[in-house]
Amino acid sequence: MAAMRPSQLDSAYSWFHRLVALACLAMGVFYWIRLIGFYPGLLWRFDLMPIHWKIASVVLSVLYPFAAVGLWLVASWGPVIWFLCAGAELAMYGPLSSYFGTRTPLLVFHLCVAVIYVGLRLALYRRNRLAQK
Repeated sequence: MAAMRPSQLDSAYSWFHRLVALACLAMGVFYWIRLIGFYPGLLWRFDLMPIHWKIASVVLSVLYPFAAVGLWLVASWGPVIWFLCAGAELAMYGPLSSYFGTRTPLLVFHLCVAVIYVGLRLALYRRNRLAQK
């Protein structure tokens, strides 16, 4: 019996997940660096951070590596956890920028990832619908 090979669309979907997983891992490491005190900025130690940064750093330092694992495994919960992280950062650096500052490139990154993800999911849905007919 011949094994079915994944299509180019399936491969692109998997590679996209893995690239976003690497980005999530890097962002998780960034938040851990901030928490343990190697960050060379004003918020360089957890005990010196304002409460809003403490909450954001702790939550994102846990969720980002978790999202990275889910995305790397192409598990259904991976994009959900990434969405929580991206939503938190969109809120932090968007409407709450008076507390957290601005990071426009990061917001653009999250929006691009969301658009590409939705496009890939729609392409997979369309392909599966056509295959059923």
